[in-house]
Amino acid sequence: MTHIKKGDMAPDFSGFDQDNVFHQLSDYKGKKLVVFFYPKANTPGCTAEACNLRDNYEIFKQKNYALLGVSADAQKAQAKFKDKFSFPFPLLADEDKSVIEAFGVWGPKKFMGKTYDGIHRTTFVIDENGIIEDVITDVKTKTHASQILK
Repeated sequence: MTHIKKGDMAPDFSGFDQDNVFHQLSDYKGKKLVVFFYPKANTPGCTAEACNLRDNYEIFKQKNYALLGVSADAQKAQAKFKDKFSFPFPLLADEDKSVIEAFGVWGPKKFMGKTYDGIHRTTFVIDENGIIEDVITDVKTKTHASQILK
């Protein structure tokens, strides 16, 4: 796992969202971008986190933030997740894990005593010039917006 830290340049990522729309870092120049990585669409923690961001979306917009969710789910799963909970932000379907790997959030995880590889729930806040402003690894799913907006 790479360790991207505050002050680093954000990886120049690109990928397609649930509707096959192409997104890349340069699309967001001049905005703050919150890229939140979550393990799996429609699971309890991921749902709580994304719904909390949705519920605070207007505040993010007022403060010039764009939001982008990323997991390794297929477009169809991301589309269902987005529709089911009316998320106002896109969800990248990073099936080849290129964005996940670029941000270094793929690696060994432990669950119920078993170790397996998966996505570490991590959020990156990128400033208007593509510099990492914050890295949140201890994500509180139910109150995540306040962690970002401080």
